[in-house]
Amino acid sequence: MPTLGPRLLKLKFGFAMLMVAAGAAAQTASTGAGPAYPAKPVRLLIPFSAGSGSDTIGRIYAGGMAEALGQQMIVENRAGAAGNIGAEIAARAPADGYTLLMVNMAHAVNVTMYRKLAYDPTRDFTPVSLLATGPAILVTHPSLPAKSVKELVALAKARPGAINHSSAGVGTFTFLAAEMFKQQAGIDMLHVPYRAGGEALTAVIAGETSVYFSPAAGALPQVRQGRLRPLAVTSLKRIALMPELPTVAESGYPKFESGNWYGVVFPAKTPRDIVERVHKTSVTVLNSAAIGKRLQDLGFVLIGNSPEDFSAYFRSEIDAWGRIVRDLKLSAD
Repeated sequence: MPTLGPRLLKLKFGFAMLMVAAGAAAQTASTGAGPAYPAKPVRLLIPFSAGSGSDTIGRIYAGGMAEALGQQMIVENRAGAAGNIGAEIAARAPADGYTLLMVNMAHAVNVTMYRKLAYDPTRDFTPVSLLATGPAILVTHPSLPAKSVKELVALAKARPGAINHSSAGVGTFTFLAAEMFKQQAGIDMLHVPYRAGGEALTAVIAGETSVYFSPAAGALPQVRQGRLRPLAVTSLKRIALMPELPTVAESGYPKFESGNWYGVVFPAKTPRDIVERVHKTSVTVLNSAAIGKRLQDLGFVLIGNSPEDFSAYFRSEIDAWGRIVRDLKLSAD
């Protein structure tokens, strides 16, 4: 049998390697095999500003996830329109597992508050997990002559429309808490909306506004430094971090209860195995001593439920807040 010359042998070897490579590529395409997830940094979109409750929990969560996943988490604040700007960006992102969106109660409220959205809050996202819930603290600028809920209500009734309150925008948790309080107390306060929670909090610290229903995580450090005066907490029970602070319900309004929640979602059609990986890692992070305790020390109540449970919870929130928005005759349009 004749032997192959050096050039033909080289060509045959090259063709064989090409066929091996083609076979491997075909197998990868058919089985979905590829670099282990995550193979590059994951972006966490936070549709609210720095200093907001979403930003606080989001950055702590991102730090824990980066360590657990072994890959960088890039936090990007895209604030505005009660979270709608950031949500629209996330809805249009590739469904490849590299864009996560931090959502809160406004994500459910916006379904009713806005007649037309550039995205569908249920159809355009895949739930991962409800991370935590958290109450708000009713705070005032120290210059306001009211040291209790009762005194605030009396002052507001004596000066209708003269006291202003900030919010993170129409439709947000901070806005709705104030609207419910005003309705139940029978008072009128001037609403001053800001782009997001951090700006609303800064406004009341600076004295631009007088009243704010602030997420506990943002309010507590300012209260401890004497920059804000706390009047009450919005949960039905007092919080362990400030057991001396009464609830709004205890202060004469037994039906008042308000709180925010925080979760993460992917763009719709993100592969199920990636959703499950991120969910399991999220639960591990929440249960870790370092991250879990840090969040609890800021007033968050940790949840970490399944994607299915979060989906059901989100739909129930759309229904519940839809009724409240319609009853209060509120609209962002």
